[in-house]
Amino acid sequence: MKLPAFPMAVALGLTLAACGNAPRIPDWQIEAKGALDRAVAAYLEGNAKVEQAERAQARQQLARTGRADLLAQAELVQCAARVASLAGDGCPSFEALRQDATPAQRAYADYLRNQLAPGDIALLPPAQRTTALRMASDASPLSDAPEPLSTLVAAGVLLQGGKANPAVIEQAVRTASEQGWRRPLLAWLGVQRQRAVDAGNAAEAARLQRRMDLVLQTGSGR
Repeated sequence: MKLPAFPMAVALGLTLAACGNAPRIPDWQIEAKGALDRAVAAYLEGNAKVEQAERAQARQQLARTGRADLLAQAELVQCAARVASLAGDGCPSFEALRQDATPAQRAYADYLRNQLAPGDIALLPPAQRTTALRMASDASPLSDAPEPLSTLVAAGVLLQGGKANPAVIEQAVRTASEQGWRRPLLAWLGVQRQRAVDAGNAAEAARLQRRMDLVLQTGSGR
């Protein structure tokens, strides 16, 4: 059986343990799952202090297993959240574990960097596979994924590849806004604002800046 996990972790196929018919789930699984959930949620909310503390806790629990693939999977979950927030950095924390990661994990990491080899598309989860196949053409609005973070990740990958049209960007803004995720919302509003500036639309740029300022006010004291 698979321990229920943060939705993005499920989308990536994170399996923290195989527990057969045993009713009791090991403590490390429960603690790792909870810490990973909280770390990603805190990151999306823009709470860096909590995110760092929970991320360290998740790593500690997963390291107890001696399984680099589990650590790699947790790193991918967090890297995906950064891509969704347009803060992708190549995921160096995963790269340190790449040699012991699974082929599917390596493919997903490449997807997040917009460096996926065509032959590896089949290794991706279904939602990400669809996005990867569309990278060769202009992207219409994304189909709303059951898990909102998957929608934002797909939009982030499309933006890296220069395939995120205004409809995709607006969908990303709407998704982040509906979830109350400050960090990706500010990032995607920033993309919209810059495009308005580039188009010479001062009124729209000012409107978007006012919206960003409103979001920033909610982060005071964090």
